[in-house]
Amino acid sequence: MKRFRPMWRTLALAACTAAAFGAHAQQGSGMRAGGTSWIPYTTNGYFGVNVGQSDYGGPCTPGFDCDRRDWAGKIYVGGMFSPYFGVEVGYAYLGESDRHGGSLRAQGLNLSLVGNVPVGQAVDVFGKVGTTYGWTDSSAAFGTGVRTGSENESGLSSGAGVAFSIPRNWAAVLEWDRTRYRFADGRENVDMYSAGVRYRF
Repeated sequence: MKRFRPMWRTLALAACTAAAFGAHAQQGSGMRAGGTSWIPYTTNGYFGVNVGQSDYGGPCTPGFDCDRRDWAGKIYVGGMFSPYFGVEVGYAYLGESDRHGGSLRAQGLNLSLVGNVPVGQAVDVFGKVGTTYGWTDSSAAFGTGVRTGSENESGLSSGAGVAFSIPRNWAAVLEWDRTRYRFADGRENVDMYSAGVRYRF
């Protein structure tokens, strides 16, 4: 079984870090910046890196180790159609879940529409909905009756978060993402709770 800090401790640390950054916020926040973008037909581009913890949501087999959580991370780029709506493209790695005497692994490429609400001059609250083309691998102990193998298919994704402006076009980000992946024995949601930084062009 993997040894990782419990999720609430990870989130508490991330919240303290973001709060410290937010205390030094300047004019303009996570989605509001200059005019350039890497994504066609958008402006106010940005890229970011998040790290945190995944949470696989499926059932476990009695008698075997069950650890649904692992480290996770993602990288992404985005651009805005307006101060309130944009698009984001990224890659996420969700680590693995120890279950059924084996493991589940998931990763994927994501495309999402972003809705953004500025809160004051230094904070943005945002939500996302889109799709992720995911790759998964499943293994299990002999005799569990659990199907194993690799799958790749698109699934619904969503998320929400908050961005705190910090100096020189940077923002600290707290975020939750949920993606519905297809595994060999069926579909299930995998959540990611993460903190990161975003640079605005």
